[in-house]
Amino acid sequence: MEKFKVLFRPLLAIIGLIIIVASFLFTRDVVVSLAMEEHGKMKLWAAATEQLIRADMQCDVTLEQGVITNNTTIPVILTDSLFNVLSYKNIDIKNPTQEELKVLAVKYSQQHEPIKVDVGDDVQLICYGNSILYKKLFLFPIVQFFVIGLFVVLIILAIKLMKSSEQNKVWVGLSKETAHQLGTPISSLMAWIEIMKSKYPDDDMFLEMDKDVIRLRTVAERFSQIGSTTELKKSCVNDVIERQVEYIRTRFSTKVEMSFKSDGEYMAMLNVPLFEWVIENLCKNSVDAMEGKGHIDITMSGTDTHVLIDVKDDGKGIGIKNKNMVFSPGYTTKKRGWGLGLSLVKRIVEEYHKGRIYVLSSHVGVGTTFRIELKRIVS
Repeated sequence: MEKFKVLFRPLLAIIGLIIIVASFLFTRDVVVSLAMEEHGKMKLWAAATEQLIRADMQCDVTLEQGVITNNTTIPVILTDSLFNVLSYKNIDIKNPTQEELKVLAVKYSQQHEPIKVDVGDDVQLICYGNSILYKKLFLFPIVQFFVIGLFVVLIILAIKLMKSSEQNKVWVGLSKETAHQLGTPISSLMAWIEIMKSKYPDDDMFLEMDKDVIRLRTVAERFSQIGSTTELKKSCVNDVIERQVEYIRTRFSTKVEMSFKSDGEYMAMLNVPLFEWVIENLCKNSVDAMEGKGHIDITMSGTDTHVLIDVKDDGKGIGIKNKNMVFSPGYTTKKRGWGLGLSLVKRIVEEYHKGRIYVLSSHVGVGTTFRIELKRIVS
């Protein structure tokens, strides 16, 4: 099944190409046949014209007139040997001048060799162009190419959207179920900690435990918001990042040094719990890349319209071929893990906050910098 999924798109493209080539060859054969038929009609038309010119008053020319009259599709211009126009039929130009007809006759003579009509002292030329049917058939393969190409693209997009929609439903279901399952034990832990704090009010250990349980409750709230309408509030980005860095710093190894610098104070519309999750996931990703030892530098700057947040580490970096894959669900370089962290980060930043996140720079063995762009609110 997986092998079929991999081969589906190229197989669909090949089938489309085969249809286009087969249609082109068939249509070309029809066009050639039609061109030969129209040439035969013009030769017959020339013979009828020649008979009309040579006929005397007593001759019955009904057949010849019928041949000429029945041509309602092929554009024809009758000229003398110098391309001076004598008559014309089935021309698209309304009330054409002699000069326009002469130019058109020359153009027709370049498309098809004029058919000569012997009128005794002089030779007349039948210059004819392509019929509307011929033109349509000639363009048909090109139109069909675009139609089939568009059809293939639409099928691929539809399958991609269906797959994305299915993944989204799984994400939402998993997130809400996780939040639901965490709710009861977290409430129980909070109650037990309150009891322990009342018995041992001077023990700082329970204060730290309380912070972590509150943190667990925040995590559960984050999961419960996945798939729901996200409420954004005007927030100071500096305060959110500073608070998050302070919390993370105490939970990481002392071998990991963290810093946060900003060239000013910036405001943006945020869902604070979800955005804290973004910073936390990026920092955890950096710690994994540094294998538990190194520097994480978060810097913030701004333009007139955007807040720019850079999260830089000195870890192992990302290879060029993997830069576009790091945000894909399931992508991970760790032996254990689901590869969901950066995928969730991208979704929170881009879908919920209407921002942008990408790999600003990365070099193997040197480190990686992720950049977040948020729309800035200028007070």
